Amino acid sequence: MRFDRALQRDPGNLELWLGKAQALEVEGRNEEAEAIAEALVSQAPRWLAGLRFKAELLMARGVADVAAPYRDAAARAPQDPQISIAHCALLAGIDRKAEAAEVAANARRRFPELEQLALLEAVYAGEDGQDERAEAIWAEFQFQSSTHHLHEARHRVRQGEPERAVRLIDSLLQADRSNVAGWALRGLLWRLLDDPRKDWLHGQEGLVQFLPLHDRDTIVPQTIDALHALHDSSRFPLGQSLRGGTQTRAGLFDRYEPIYEALHRAIIRTLGDYRAKLPPAHSDHPLLRHRDDAWSIAGSWSVRLAGGGDHHTSHIHPNGIVSSALYLEIPDDIDARGEPGWLEIGRPPPDLRLELPPLFTIRPRPGHLALFPSTLYHGTRPFDGARRLTVAFDVCSHPRRSDASIGIVAT
Repeated sequence: MRFDRALQRDPGNLELWLGKAQALEVEGRNEEAEAIAEALVSQAPRWLAGLRFKAELLMARGVADVAAPYRDAAARAPQDPQISIAHCALLAGIDRKAEAAEVAANARRRFPELEQLALLEAVYAGEDGQDERAEAIWAEFQFQSSTHHLHEARHRVRQGEPERAVRLIDSLLQADRSNVAGWALRGLLWRLLDDPRKDWLHGQEGLVQFLPLHDRDTIVPQTIDALHALHDSSRFPLGQSLRGGTQTRAGLFDRYEPIYEALHRAIIRTLGDYRAKLPPAHSDHPLLRHRDDAWSIAGSWSVRLAGGGDHHTSHIHPNGIVSSALYLEIPDDIDARGEPGWLEIGRPPPDLRLELPPLFTIRPRPGHLALFPSTLYHGTRPFDGARRLTVAFDVCSHPRRSDASIGIVAT
């Protein structure tokens, strides 16, 4: 194993040890991987990457108390608030919001000077439905950052105060006009208030498209075989939108197998088709202001869901301008009543308590690619039949150089 050779030269390198443990897990040598993970969290309790990997291994093994490594680490390094902050994120990512709020509250007592912990308690208490507790914290603190404005705005939405939420989001976007989460919430608020700008933001023809993948007849069958091999050694990811299923690790298009390079090229060509059908550029629009910039793919992964209720909760990808879903295999009950397995675009996440329907629904079709602004919430309906296999990625923009001759940077 290459990690062994590297560790002979640098035996104290935590990243190398983590890489070896991850490689062992992929090979199915889970006991060896967990032994390394246990050594890492014991010797370096403040190293958050090691703590997360240990928790992921526990979840894959079906252990209920996946947060135990964080509690143990906090006991060994009580002076480090970052352990508690990461602990909160882990719990929230597996829908244990009440526990996340309690971890934040306990950490606040130990680190009263850190307003971030007050923010986390307010956020997770509010998402858990503890409105009075959250309101007391928002009333006590006058947070000023974009993160604070975003989460208080979400709280105001839950409290039925959309006008206050709009003011907070306006302040956020004046300071950071590229904030995807801010634009996503602004879109929901404009719909809630029937503001005509809602159509400009997400209703223009061409912003949401469902396109055939270039060379799909050749590429899709090979991609399916390659991805199932990856998923067979993948696990459920912590802190993602999945509820069931598995997700591949690292960047899919960074892999060495030729099929992923071919898939990447086909997606780049299909993105060109999408761009050609977009509305004209507009300097104030979160996507259309980047219409004529160079684009690149940042982040790429595959998700395999199985029947029995697996789905994606409504979510956004805050690090891009265009989000995606490439369908490779679809459930066999796709046309059943209730449209199981369909993609919903524009439905709010459940914690906001908004009864807004999706703006778009898309029936999955193998070899076809859904593309839409990253400022749109999206999720999938649960299904019972067979499997659903997809590839997803984010598109980022780059200012076009004066000598640029192509619109998409193939990275």
